[in-house]
Amino acid sequence: MSENNPLLAPIHGISLYDYSAANARLANNVPVDAVCKALGIEIPVWEDASNQWVQRMQADPDFVIAMQMGTYFSQADQHPKLGALKPEGGAAGNEYFTRISSDRYFYEELTAAREAAYEAGLDGAQWMLDEFGIALGDFQQVAMQWMESSRGEDYEITRDYLDYHQEKKAEYAERFAGEQGGNIADDIDF
Repeated sequence: MSENNPLLAPIHGISLYDYSAANARLANNVPVDAVCKALGIEIPVWEDASNQWVQRMQADPDFVIAMQMGTYFSQADQHPKLGALKPEGGAAGNEYFTRISSDRYFYEELTAAREAAYEAGLDGAQWMLDEFGIALGDFQQVAMQWMESSRGEDYEITRDYLDYHQEKKAEYAERFAGEQGGNIADDIDF
């Protein structure tokens, strides 16, 4: 990635790092006015800059912006203006959040559980928040960290995590089906 790439130039003074960290905070239910205040901008400036960043990503054939945004999103806690900005009741200090950040198997389990919840017709993100106190943005931030740390993993390691993920997804699917009296499409005949 070249720092001279015009696609990476700030928009209204909002760098890609600012934009990515702001989106990480918004995904964790930090109000947009709090994000804008921390960045020292008004909401209409944020909205225009956000729209322009989306347009740039759509026009980027090499996905440079999206890849860098993912990296910055996972580093939102380090942002000088937005790093400490948390919603009330955020996952910081939450034992489950700490555990998904350090225990890959637990991260895979909760990823599988969230997927199974969605497939059972539940709001997987809300389920994760209710059950574990982890907001979607916090979870996605950890997901980006695991994605980066797993680059170049041996096939056997990756396969082990995938198998574990599938096993846990099946367990949670059975659990959700039992709690709901069956699966959402059990009564549909094709």
